[in-house]
Amino acid sequence: MTQNTPLSARLPRLPLHPGDVTQRVLSAAQLRARGVSAAQTSAQCLPGGPWQHLLPGVYLLHPGPPTGQERLHGALLYAGRPPVSARRGAAGPSDAGYGEAMVTGGAALALHGFASAGELGALHRIDVLVPRTRRLRSTRFVEVLRTASMPVPVRVGEVPVAPVERALADAVAAISDAADVRRLLTEAVRDGHCEPAAVVRELSEAKLLGRPAVVGAVDALLAEGRAVAEARLYAMVREYGLPEPVWNVELRLPGGPGLGGVDAYWPDHAVAVELDSRAPRHAVHGVSGRRGGRVQEDPQWAACAAKREHLERLGITVVHLTPRKLREALDQQATVVRTALMAAADREPAAYVMVLPR
Repeated sequence: MTQNTPLSARLPRLPLHPGDVTQRVLSAAQLRARGVSAAQTSAQCLPGGPWQHLLPGVYLLHPGPPTGQERLHGALLYAGRPPVSARRGAAGPSDAGYGEAMVTGGAALALHGFASAGELGALHRIDVLVPRTRRLRSTRFVEVLRTASMPVPVRVGEVPVAPVERALADAVAAISDAADVRRLLTEAVRDGHCEPAAVVRELSEAKLLGRPAVVGAVDALLAEGRAVAEARLYAMVREYGLPEPVWNVELRLPGGPGLGGVDAYWPDHAVAVELDSRAPRHAVHGVSGRRGGRVQEDPQWAACAAKREHLERLGITVVHLTPRKLREALDQQATVVRTALMAAADREPAAYVMVLPR
């Protein structure tokens, strides 16, 4: 080739695949690993050129507007550190160059399938979570969130995404409208994305529970979670052929104090089922949180444990079920309850208790 040959014609042949976003958006380090110099990259990005400067150090290898997936990939490339293999020129097809960065907030919820989060391509910003030690600024459509403790990401396709409860907390932190917060939180539980306790724990650690837009939404979240768990408990009893219990009752000693409420009770077997839908509600000093703060131990735990011990001293078997167990292993929980009912014949008779509507 002569010196008059256009610079673009002297570019190394790049393995561009229209269906692969990781080949349409590349970092400067990845371009260098493929033999493209900084001068060649700059020339391609001149006005009217075939490439675009998408973000600092990140390039879009076509002239049209970026898609939602391209913006997402570009945000992760901007926030991530290129791996050693990329810097040495040995980048492979699975080497995305994201480093420790992961998507969080509304973009992560869209990837998790939240209808109320909107379409990925319509989002005005993409939140990216990075370690607190990174010195990186938010820019253009990328909002950089630093944290003292990175969660373990989940993979949606090849994209590292924050777990649902963490993505929810990061999304809620940027929302001031109470109705929008309520929609996100109730959808998380109603559609089985996560459990209420995990969401409230993340909101507590992020010190968001006191915000006006969050207070009522958390109450709706817990109510929704309770309703979903109760529906699964009803389905378990019927689908697995368990005897029909009395539902949502208060137990009381004759002429004595109340023993507390239970979600299901089999009087002939002296077996009770209690759903654990507790969630921490406030942050106080005492236990280190994952974000470097201090979170409160569940204040209801001692009272629940005392009630259970009292019932068991009276000969009543208490089966403790969590919403998560009912969601993930309904058959196993049915076996646990059935075993407790069958074991009743081998136990000493329980104390007589009154069963009252709750």
